[in-house]
Amino acid sequence: MIRTSVPTSVRTGAALAGVAGMIVLAGCSGAADAQSPASDTSSSSSSSSSSSSSSSSSGSYKDGTYTADGSYQTPETVESISVTLTIADGVVKDVEVTGDPQARETEEYQAKFIGGISDQVVGKSLDDLNVSRVAGSSLTSGGFNEAVTSIKEQAAS
Repeated sequence: MIRTSVPTSVRTGAALAGVAGMIVLAGCSGAADAQSPASDTSSSSSSSSSSSSSSSSSGSYKDGTYTADGSYQTPETVESISVTLTIADGVVKDVEVTGDPQARETEEYQAKFIGGISDQVVGKSLDDLNVSRVAGSSLTSGGFNEAVTSIKEQAAS
């Protein structure tokens, strides 16, 4: 005779393992990741804006246009972007970001980042720039922040 039912102890153990796995994975998720895509853009602007809401500059920077490269790790490759900031009185007046994506998925995320970064940084103090997620792109911001650090060093007077 073929047994078609699974013993209760095995079913209970499997259910407990599943629940434990869901709890572990839920702990890995950030608050921004748990939001719907429609509200993600607005939440990213508020989270980035809160970290860069001050308009006073604590550093002294020479006015001008500065360019630096930043790199970041994706699951597939190491990617890089080039950031150009125009600074006047310690405040970002213009931003231009260009990328050279190595992976097809990276091209999509860099394009989203490039499309949304101006709203996040123009008008903000250079000292307060620290973006974490722009238009759903969170990894690209690592390269952007690295480039901003280099630009701060270039512009320091």
